[in-house]
Amino acid sequence: MKKVMISFILLFILAVSSCYVAASKPVHVIITAGQSNTDGRTSNKDLPDYIKALAKDTVEYSEGVYPYCQIAQNDPDGKFIPFWPRAARSERNNLWAYDTVTYYWLEQLLKDKFYVIKWAVGGTSIAPNYDSAKGRYWLANPEWLSQTESTSKGGRSLLLSFIQEIDICIDQTLSKLEEGYHIDAFLWHQGESDQRKGKDYYDNLKAVVTYVRTHLSQKTGKDYSKLPFIFGTVARSNKSYSSEVEAGMRRLAEEDLNAYLIDMSDAELLNDRLHFSKKSAEHLGREMYKCLAEIMF
Repeated sequence: MKKVMISFILLFILAVSSCYVAASKPVHVIITAGQSNTDGRTSNKDLPDYIKALAKDTVEYSEGVYPYCQIAQNDPDGKFIPFWPRAARSERNNLWAYDTVTYYWLEQLLKDKFYVIKWAVGGTSIAPNYDSAKGRYWLANPEWLSQTESTSKGGRSLLLSFIQEIDICIDQTLSKLEEGYHIDAFLWHQGESDQRKGKDYYDNLKAVVTYVRTHLSQKTGKDYSKLPFIFGTVARSNKSYSSEVEAGMRRLAEEDLNAYLIDMSDAELLNDRLHFSKKSAEHLGREMYKCLAEIMF
């Protein structure tokens, strides 16, 4: 009888310990950035049916909610809200991007809350292009950054806006999670607007990735020097396609063991010859999800 009692107690302790370990797993966090194909230019009317099923508005599909995904999107105040696909463009809130699909399938895998921090602005390059009407750039050059501010504070740096959003999300929300958090990957699609500075794209993109990894390591005290970077090429039929930009992407993927490049060379585009069709956006989103699933588990 005594042995049975001891066995029961040990089993109970093991069960409680297992529950505690399961409950204490860090919450997953994804960071996402880029230009218009990351912001989203495909109509919500063309969302995949499995995502439309989550919509509250079944005409424009402009309202809905994901059960688990919480996002802070182009928000300098770092406020997380339930995810639903909408571009940052003020005049349109019923547009979606590839990451809409990525987060959907990640939800099916995790069945638990996760967070996304996103900053995306259409028509933006890494390298300063003084012919650009927007005058906002992703450049990571320290000297240039020291002479400007984040776009959210009236400056020209998109990278600083992204970093500041990440920091405030960490300070206000993620650092207060009892179970902790872990940033799993950096998703990115950009490059069309660097057409004129294609020869510099490898160095410029590498600097952006390094800057983000280094900042996250310093901010969190964790080692994010090998943070997975998942990105896609520009369609070769894109009117702003640059072979030099693509070569820079491929070189980075070859040299960086933690960079995962998705080939979008033959991607179908909308009639503007710039933005992904629903077929291409869904494809890139699924491929990014597959990379995430392999990295995370």
